[in-house]
Amino acid sequence: MDKEARIISHFTHALNGDDGALLGDFVYSKDLFIENVHFKREWLSMEQIGTKAVLVNISDAIAMNATPLYALLGLALPKELENDEINALCAGILDTCAKHGVSIIGGDTTSADKITISLTIISKANKKTLFRKNTKNGDFIAFTGSLGLSLKGLKALQNGGKIARNSRFIKPSLRIEFMKKSAKNLKSAMDISDGLANDLPKFLGKKGAKISAKLSKEQWLSGEEYELLVAFNPKNKARVLAYAKQTRTKLTIIGQVKNGYLKIPKYRAFKHF
Repeated sequence: MDKEARIISHFTHALNGDDGALLGDFVYSKDLFIENVHFKREWLSMEQIGTKAVLVNISDAIAMNATPLYALLGLALPKELENDEINALCAGILDTCAKHGVSIIGGDTTSADKITISLTIISKANKKTLFRKNTKNGDFIAFTGSLGLSLKGLKALQNGGKIARNSRFIKPSLRIEFMKKSAKNLKSAMDISDGLANDLPKFLGKKGAKISAKLSKEQWLSGEEYELLVAFNPKNKARVLAYAKQTRTKLTIIGQVKNGYLKIPKYRAFKHF
């Protein structure tokens, strides 16, 4: 058991285990975004930091087919930050929230040695809420987009290079339109934040999977992709692929749910730096 799993084991609850918790008509989710854990200040502008902090939080709501509406914001900032840096950080947060229809309705601020951003997203549950646990034997497993790009950007930065402003590591792509159209034909979904090798076992729970796709080490390990990992009944395959095409979303089927199987290459799991 790794440290994250050990910590979570102390707070078991029937509502735990998904990207967010469904309570009545609302889904509640939270992610932290911390300097020197998820980003370095010399790699991202303050506005980019604020933007990504919001996107990685909204991603959880999208994965459960919920519409984000409100946010509670916690900010812990170093005292040496200049006013223009704080303004840029807040602009990134506010502009991205506005773009996705999210209003910040409260929160807290304090000082700290490193930038720490905590967001609680309150989302309206849509007609069909998607969880991780509803897969059955024979269901197809697929992911959206291309995996490996975030890790590629991270390695470039670690080696002293530069990456484009639209790099996946800087600005994740959220598959909102694909989810809106395909949710009714999906069984389960989650976002890929810790790498496919780490997230697929969480997605399957006690079930197994027979993986038929040939994926590279980078595709298995790349974290902070925020692509969707989904499962669907074979009878809905044509519909899901059609929705992917309509929304210009690449969709890669990697295998099928099958009890007793789970062959994932034994790579070292993705770690934040």
